[in-house]
Amino acid sequence: MKQEQFLDILDRDEAEARWRRAIDAMPRRAEEVALDAALGRVLAEDVRAEVDVPGFDRSNMDGFAVRASDTFGAEEETPVRLRLNPESIPTGVAPRVEVRAGTATSIATGGMLPRGADCVVPVELTDIEDGEVEVRRARVPGAAVSFAGTDIGCGETVLFAGTRLSSRDTGVLAAVGRKRIDVVRRPVVAILSTGDEIVQPGEAMRPGLVYDSNGRILADAVTEIGGEPRFFGAFRDDEAQLREALDRGLAAADLVLLSGGTSKGEGDLNARVVAALDPGIVVHGVALKPGKPICLAASGRQPVVILPGFPTSAVFTFHEFVAPVLREMAGLPRHERQQVGARLAQKVVSERGRLEYLLVGLVRDAAGAFSAWPMGKGSGSVTAFSRADGFVRVARNTEIVDADTPVEVTLIGRDLESADLVVMGSHCVGLDVIAAALAGEGVRVKVLAVGSQGGLVAARREECDAAPLHLLDPETDCYNEPFLDASLRLLPGYERLQGVVTRPDETRETEALLDDPSVRMVNRNRGSGTRILIDQLLGDRRPPGYAYEPRSHFAVGAAVLQGRADWGVTIETVANERGLRFRPLRAEQYDFAIPVDRWQRPAVVSLRRALEKGSAVRRRLEALGFTPRG
Repeated sequence: MKQEQFLDILDRDEAEARWRRAIDAMPRRAEEVALDAALGRVLAEDVRAEVDVPGFDRSNMDGFAVRASDTFGAEEETPVRLRLNPESIPTGVAPRVEVRAGTATSIATGGMLPRGADCVVPVELTDIEDGEVEVRRARVPGAAVSFAGTDIGCGETVLFAGTRLSSRDTGVLAAVGRKRIDVVRRPVVAILSTGDEIVQPGEAMRPGLVYDSNGRILADAVTEIGGEPRFFGAFRDDEAQLREALDRGLAAADLVLLSGGTSKGEGDLNARVVAALDPGIVVHGVALKPGKPICLAASGRQPVVILPGFPTSAVFTFHEFVAPVLREMAGLPRHERQQVGARLAQKVVSERGRLEYLLVGLVRDAAGAFSAWPMGKGSGSVTAFSRADGFVRVARNTEIVDADTPVEVTLIGRDLESADLVVMGSHCVGLDVIAAALAGEGVRVKVLAVGSQGGLVAARREECDAAPLHLLDPETDCYNEPFLDASLRLLPGYERLQGVVTRPDETRETEALLDDPSVRMVNRNRGSGTRILIDQLLGDRRPPGYAYEPRSHFAVGAAVLQGRADWGVTIETVANERGLRFRPLRAEQYDFAIPVDRWQRPAVVSLRRALEKGSAVRRRLEALGFTPRG
C-alpha cells in the first residue's frame, strides 16, 4: 500500500496560530434557563441584587429582643429585670409592638427585630419570673443580629459574567430571588468515530478489532469542559458515508471531531473528506509526541478536527488544541490547568524534533517534595492518561532529560488527590486484591507499576509506603531479602508460581521448546523479577523474540494466546485465566519493601493487617492460587 507522508510538519504554536486564524472561537450566544437548570452553566450577564439580603434586621438566635442600654451592668449575681412584652415573634411574622425602655420581646432565630430593639439576649442568659425577664449578662448593640443588607445590598453585583455556576453560586441567585438567568449556550460538538477496526462496547469482538474508547472519552471530556457532545456513531472507511456524516455534524454542531484516520495512508479517508471543505485542512501534522498526525481544519469559520486514533494521542491533542477553543466558546477562560514543580525520577530519552508530552505519576518524598515518575506506556494506551497525575513537556530539541532534573508538571485533573498508601513496584493480580480490600476500608491507594527495581529506588527515597518486589539473587538463590538495606524492612506477601506457558495444543516441555530454533518467545522488561528468572532459564541462548519485552504478565499471556509468540514466562493465575498450558518453573516470593520510618503509618498498618493470618484478603489470595507467607 502506498503511504503518503506529511506535507508540512509544523511547530505546535505555529500550528495553533494558523488554525486560530481560520476559525471562530467566540462565546456562543446567550440563552435563558431556569435556576434549577443553571448548575454548571456559564453566566452571560452580571447579576445585580434587586433586594437586600437579609431583607430585614433579623435575630441570629432564640432569645429576647432588647435595648442594649437596658442590659448594661447586668451580671450573674445582679441581673437586670425587664418587663416582658405580650408579643412573641416567630419567623415569617412582622412585629407589631415596639420595644421601649425597660421591656423585652421574645423572638425566635430568624425572627424580624422589632422597632426599638438593637440586640438579642440569648435565652440561655435569661430567666423568666412573674412576667419579667432577668438578664444575667450585658449586651452590646448589634449582638446576635444580622442587619438588613449586611450580606447583600440592593443594587450590589453578586456574580459576574463568565462565572461557571457552582452550588454556592446558585444559592446566591436563589437568595436574591432570581428564577431565571442568562447563560452562555453550550457549544455543541459532533463526534464521529471512524475506521474499519472500530466496534462499539457490547458488540462482538474478534482479532484485529478494537472497542471504541475514543468516542466515550471525547464525549465526556466535552461535557467536563462545558460543551454538549453529540455522538453520531462509528463509521467504516466509506467515503460517501463519511461525507454524509460530516455534513450532518456540521449542520448540527459548533465544532466537529473525527477520531482516527489522520496518518494520510491510502486507506484513511477522513483527511480526503475534510480537505473538500472550504477552507478545509489548515494544518496536517504537528511536531508532537504523541499526536503528530493531528489534522486541524475549518468549514467556513467552523472548527473541524481529525484526532489521532490512538487513545493517548487523541486525548492529548484534544486537550492541547480543542479544549481551549471549546472553553472560549463556552465563555470560560482559555486555560485552567495547574502546574507543580517536581524532580524527574528516571532518565528519559526523547525524540529530537518533536515536543513530547511525558505522562508522569507524582509522589512525595520524605521532605514533601514531588518526584515525577514516567508512566512508560505508549500512545495506544487507554489507561496511561487516566492513571497519570500530569505531564511534562520535553522541548523539541531535547534528546535526554537526566534523572533528578527539575521539571514543571501540568496537572491533568483540577486537583492532585492525596493518597493514604502509595505503592510503587511490581504489579500483580494479587496486589489488585489487596488494594481493593484496603480501598473498601476507606484507604486511598495509589499504585504505580514501575517494576521491582524501580520500587526499591522509590522506597529508599521514601517516595512510597510499600514497594512490591520479586527479585531473585543469583548468588544466594533467595528472593527479595538480599536487596534490602538498613532503611527498608520486609513485609512478607505471598508465593506465586512462575512457569512457561504455551497455547493448549503445544505439548512439548520447556527444554524441547528452547532447543527448537523456529519457536518464538516473548520476554519481559529488564529490571523485572521475571526477567531475571528468564535469563537464568536461557543462559547464553537468545531465541527469536528475545528482544520483545512487554511489561506485564497479562501482555505475555496475550502475546502467546494470539500467536505473536509461542512461549513466555508468566504466573499460573494468568495462565489459568487465559486457558494456556502451564509448565512450572519455580515458586517465587512476592513481598513488600517498607521504609523503616513508615512502618507504623496507619495505612501501612492496614496493609500489614490485611496480610495477617486468618484475614479475608489471605483467603481471597488463596482462592486465586497464591500462597500467603508469614
